[in-house]
Amino acid sequence: MSLEEYERHYASLNSESGCESVSGRSSTSGAFSGEEERLHYIPIRVLGKGSFGEATLYRRTEDNSLVVWKEIDLNCLSDKKRRDVMNEISILSILQHNNIIAYFNHFMDKNTLLIELEYCNGGNLYEKISQQKGVLFKEEVVVWYLYQIAAAVAHIHKAGVLHRDIKTLNIFLTKTNLIKLGDYGLAKKLDSEYSMAETCVGTPYYMSPELCQGVKYNFKSDIWAMGCVLFEMLTLTRTFDATNPLNLCVKIVQGNWTMEINSDVYTPDLIKMVYECLDQDPEKRPTAEQILEQPVISRVRAELEERVAALNSAIKKPKLTTVTETAVAVVTTRSREVYFWGGGKFTPQKLDMFKGGSIAQHVCAGETHFAVVTVEKELYTWASVQGGAKMVGQLGHGDQASYRQPRRVERLQGKAIRQVSCGADFTACVTDEDQMYMFGSDYYGCVGVENEMGMEVLEPVLLEFFQERPVRRVSCGDNHVVALTRAGDIYSWGCGEHGRLGLDCEDDFSSPMQVEVPKSAVIDSVYCGSDCTFFLTEFGKVLACGSNDLNKLGLNQGITGIKNHPGEGYQGIPYTTTLTLVKQLSRFKIQFISPGKTHTAAIDARGRLMTFGCNKFGQLGVKDFKKHQGVQILMGAFGGKVITKVSCGDGFTIAATEDNQIFAWGNAGNGRLGMPADKGFGSEVCPALPRPIFGSLHHVPDLSCRGWHTILIMEKVLNSKTIRSNSSGLSIASGQCSTSCVDLETVSATDSELREGMLGGTVEADMDGRGLETPIFSMDSKTNESSCPSWLQKELLDAEFIPMPNDSQDSIDPLTKPYTESATLPYEELDQLKAAAAAGKSLMPAACVDYERMNGVETGRSEQSCCGASIELANLRETVNRQEAQIQLLEKQFNDQLKENERLWRAIQSLRADAGLQDISQNHRSALQE
Repeated sequence: MSLEEYERHYASLNSESGCESVSGRSSTSGAFSGEEERLHYIPIRVLGKGSFGEATLYRRTEDNSLVVWKEIDLNCLSDKKRRDVMNEISILSILQHNNIIAYFNHFMDKNTLLIELEYCNGGNLYEKISQQKGVLFKEEVVVWYLYQIAAAVAHIHKAGVLHRDIKTLNIFLTKTNLIKLGDYGLAKKLDSEYSMAETCVGTPYYMSPELCQGVKYNFKSDIWAMGCVLFEMLTLTRTFDATNPLNLCVKIVQGNWTMEINSDVYTPDLIKMVYECLDQDPEKRPTAEQILEQPVISRVRAELEERVAALNSAIKKPKLTTVTETAVAVVTTRSREVYFWGGGKFTPQKLDMFKGGSIAQHVCAGETHFAVVTVEKELYTWASVQGGAKMVGQLGHGDQASYRQPRRVERLQGKAIRQVSCGADFTACVTDEDQMYMFGSDYYGCVGVENEMGMEVLEPVLLEFFQERPVRRVSCGDNHVVALTRAGDIYSWGCGEHGRLGLDCEDDFSSPMQVEVPKSAVIDSVYCGSDCTFFLTEFGKVLACGSNDLNKLGLNQGITGIKNHPGEGYQGIPYTTTLTLVKQLSRFKIQFISPGKTHTAAIDARGRLMTFGCNKFGQLGVKDFKKHQGVQILMGAFGGKVITKVSCGDGFTIAATEDNQIFAWGNAGNGRLGMPADKGFGSEVCPALPRPIFGSLHHVPDLSCRGWHTILIMEKVLNSKTIRSNSSGLSIASGQCSTSCVDLETVSATDSELREGMLGGTVEADMDGRGLETPIFSMDSKTNESSCPSWLQKELLDAEFIPMPNDSQDSIDPLTKPYTESATLPYEELDQLKAAAAAGKSLMPAACVDYERMNGVETGRSEQSCCGASIELANLRETVNRQEAQIQLLEKQFNDQLKENERLWRAIQSLRADAGLQDISQNHRSALQE
């Protein structure tokens, strides 16, 4: 190992230890940190193939964003091509611009290099030009594209990078027509703008005359390629074309382009700019900055800059990963399917439409229709009515046909749909740009356009009201809509009966009206029921308005006093027109709410499921059909399972657990529960306890019930592997496991166990409720490995001789001691903590039995409060102890790293001294020879 390599490794160690705080991530630890645990990738589809390998679209479950992995098989590359690949990574890492494909990370999987890049969902400029089918672009569109291309080229030239392969295939677009310049495999770093390159590279159609003649070239060669791209945008044909490369080069050198630009469509300034870029003399071509200063662009440049910034800020990009040697789990084989049932369909119906690039990401059920958003942000809708009933526009297809199969909403083509919500007969959706579109019946003014388009809006219409108020989330009831903006404001409109709009009245409104929120409350999400609305604050408190029929809002309160009169045990609240605190849920930290027609379900931060409201069909899941006044915490069939998804329909409830089971209970009539009548679950049977449906284990990324309909996404991860990011080593593990045969006792791991890396083998965990998914991933136990980084251990083993100073006896030798005291001590502490936690858990059910043995039948306010307080206190103590142990571990790892750095520095100093002695000896020997 050379002295320079040691210095480089030492610098990297210093940067890692110096930039990370004590509470931050540690890449040298043998255990997996929480950050490493969260990095998972799910493949969507192959975008393209080439000589280098494949480009595959992946979804990062950490932040639910889409990325592209450019896969390169290093075994098939020569040394020069390998250098080109690393050159691309180094160039991508220094280029950060709104119009340049962003680089996020790179990985090594054995001999395959995977480069993680930004995904553009609108294809490339070549496809865009082909789609015109002879219809010329408008000049403002050309100027919009030209400005973005020129801005990107100006940025890379300013960084001293010559692209050398600018062409329409390498200019990518988003669905909002945002340009992203990519593919820097042939790019070259020049020392200055006057430097010249000699290698003949690039695509023949876009090669400059100097490239064709084999002479030196510089940044002006990129300007020529820009001129060719601009010529194509104006003429929809290639600038130069020929039957063979020799004739093509002759035409390029002679300036013999295929046709003239139509001066009747485009202004002289724009045409002049094209021909200036295509000047045979490189010195006469403008620079990218000079192109941006041309009047055709400069007069609208400020507006275009703002537009680019706004569109980029709306794009959901992955978080940058700066940790080296990070473990990431990659799913290699999985199945994801969409099922729906109800409305006379007693067995789940699989939809074959949603596969490949149209994999479902988000689903929603309405009274008469279904809606699905795919991973590619496209919206599909279809009817769910019995018979041939006509639609009123809720499908958004421009007609009243009741399509029985999913059909893409073509009117939203080019819009990236993030979320959809269905009402009884209308639909609302939100785009990645936080704009809202609506369509369907406007009888109650739910479309929000003040009935200006008639009672039936057959195509999506943009709500201009929210142009200046970016929408974060929308929720629809049967006949009303509530929207939450990025600024935290609440707007509601539609039917106002029973005060469901929260506007302190029962009036109907056909345009958005702002809802007054209590000053101390910050609304995090909204959930509309059929005739009510719930508002969830950032601290897990619940506010509600609308109809409280059968206590489905949980607003009824018990009355206590010196003497209780018969019939006065509870104070019934029929409805409320303003946002009212749901006190029965105030002692829980609620994370999700699902309102049904007559009852409601909620999930708290601990994954517990609670229900309240009507129990006529056993929909509360408490084993009986009696009326219950309070909130019921469901234990029983769940047996302590963590609930991740729940949805309430008309008299039934469906829930999914963290260990991939799906439960249903309540009214089974008309196929509500997806249970065949011949199995004893027909319309005459109403299971009052949660019963599992679907034979094998499935993870549920999304679930929605409305009326008697249910739609859900079910996923099975069949194969996965774990690789390292920013690494030159091999993948650390791979594993195969079918979720249908997973032992539930082995896959249910606590967060602390995953963070500390105490589990070996394959672990399956559902993280979708926190923005993640459930890929199965492998984690190798690190208890028998050294605390020395893997790359350094390999280098030390390969080194012939490493001189060490005499005073280094007290330092830790990573090759002799398998584990330091600081690395082993926390595991003993954690074992004690686990034992204490287990003892606490064994005591807690006994303390809570008086309150929860009847699934929520209350036995007294003081007992409930005492029990709840003791549970919360125990949880807080356990959390504090776990965090303190984690902090101690990180502090000791940090100190160990500093000691390791000091030892390496002494070794480097010794190497330098030896190198100096060898130089003196060589000089003396050469002098004697002379």
